[in-house]
Amino acid sequence: MTSPDTHPPAASAARYPAGSAAFPHRDLTGLAGLAPWELLYLLDEAEQWVELNRQPHKRSDRLAGLTIINAFFENSTRTLLSFEIAGKRLGADVVNMAVAQSSVKKGETLIDTAMTLNAMHADAMVIRHQSSGAVRLIADKVDCPVLNAGDGQHEHPTQGLLDALTIRTALRERGLGDDFGGLTVTICGDILHSRVARSNIHCLTTLGASVRVCAPPALMPAGIELLKVTPFRDFDAALDGADVVMMLRLQQERMEGQFIPSPREYRHLYGLTLDRLAKAKGEALVMHPGPMNRGVEIDSNVADLAGRSLITRQVEMGVAIRMACLDVLTRKTRGLEGWA
Repeated sequence: MTSPDTHPPAASAARYPAGSAAFPHRDLTGLAGLAPWELLYLLDEAEQWVELNRQPHKRSDRLAGLTIINAFFENSTRTLLSFEIAGKRLGADVVNMAVAQSSVKKGETLIDTAMTLNAMHADAMVIRHQSSGAVRLIADKVDCPVLNAGDGQHEHPTQGLLDALTIRTALRERGLGDDFGGLTVTICGDILHSRVARSNIHCLTTLGASVRVCAPPALMPAGIELLKVTPFRDFDAALDGADVVMMLRLQQERMEGQFIPSPREYRHLYGLTLDRLAKAKGEALVMHPGPMNRGVEIDSNVADLAGRSLITRQVEMGVAIRMACLDVLTRKTRGLEGWA
């Protein structure tokens, strides 16, 4: 394989404006409000890294000499590891901030923490926080690009992007092209607390897909129709004709009060079983952002369904998307032509 470093950016200029106009934002704190070509640009940029990550030598010097801080104020396994691997495969120095040992635990304010991190002259920061809007607050106080790795119930933009990339690669493998128009995606589960659902809704509807959301009444946000989705309470009806079924985890850690009668009752009404999957379009694709509660929102024989479950591919696409985002957002820092 020829190294990506020997080529100009991977994306095709015919799909969007040239240079930094293709993605003019310093930060990536959410997908709401982004233009279709901005989303497509990031998806296209990720494809070179999908290819690199499948090679024996998974290394680029694209970000050599840059320092990336992963400041995770909320626990994570998949997202933290994915961002760490992404940064290191691009040649950057990656520092993970251990929140349990940080000054935040000693009472330091979020703004003071942001100012402290800024004084260290990082070239990019990846922030995960339990409060909605916290990442935007930090981004406004620092001088380097900031990527949102999930903030409260707000957004998880790289998850929305990696899910779109996962769907697109699967469509291409089936000879169906890469157009999201005409695609029906059903998202089922804890919509109320899910930043993953919000980022997927923003991303998929902007790219032209028809999105359905399904949840028990207590887990369906008021006014969800304003996000250009169709809400359902009946999971069987929501599955009818769906091309993609995306299940969500019940986020017990964000729940205060009784939102569902019991996990058993929830599975009966909203769990994805083989029988229930048969109500979707033939060969419908199955997704889940993880971690999964097997036997609650999804059965194991569905999660592991060969040829249709994309769950492990979502993890693979996550590294590539995060590599693309780190690359794009640091181009001005690196003084690349058209990005300075």
